[in-house]
Amino acid sequence: MDAQKAITFDPVEEGLNDQSFQYEVYASTRLEEMKLMGWDEIQQDAFLRMQFMMQQRSYAARYPDESYQIIVYDGVKVGHLLVAREDTTIRLVDLAILPHYRSNGIGTFVINNLMQEALATGRTTMLHVMRSNRAIRLYERLGFTKSAENEMYVEMIFQ
Repeated sequence: MDAQKAITFDPVEEGLNDQSFQYEVYASTRLEEMKLMGWDEIQQDAFLRMQFMMQQRSYAARYPDESYQIIVYDGVKVGHLLVAREDTTIRLVDLAILPHYRSNGIGTFVINNLMQEALATGRTTMLHVMRSNRAIRLYERLGFTKSAENEMYVEMIFQ
């Protein structure tokens, strides 16, 4: 696939459609974890909705000048992206792609664009990722190195 030609970004619109889509993307990133919980679908949905709303509030408080973008691939919404552009850093806050569209170059394209922007403006690219997230391999393949870690998260930078 030629991801470069097909990927566009739309701002998240206030309203139910984009929020529902963002929740769908968020929930898709937690599928494996939810399988381990032994909860029925109603319990899973209630838990994930609560977690999603807490995440949204946290991001809004921490990055008030930033807004989500919807990642569109060949006219189809496939994921979302939140980036904080700071004085010395471009921080990849949240990048998530629906399972059906993963592993076909979309994430690599998005991250490469951010890395190129950072290099062109003399900034580093930074992100935090859960230790259990398979995306760590992608970040390492793209040249990110671990700069800090704790029991839950790994901080990675590209300079």
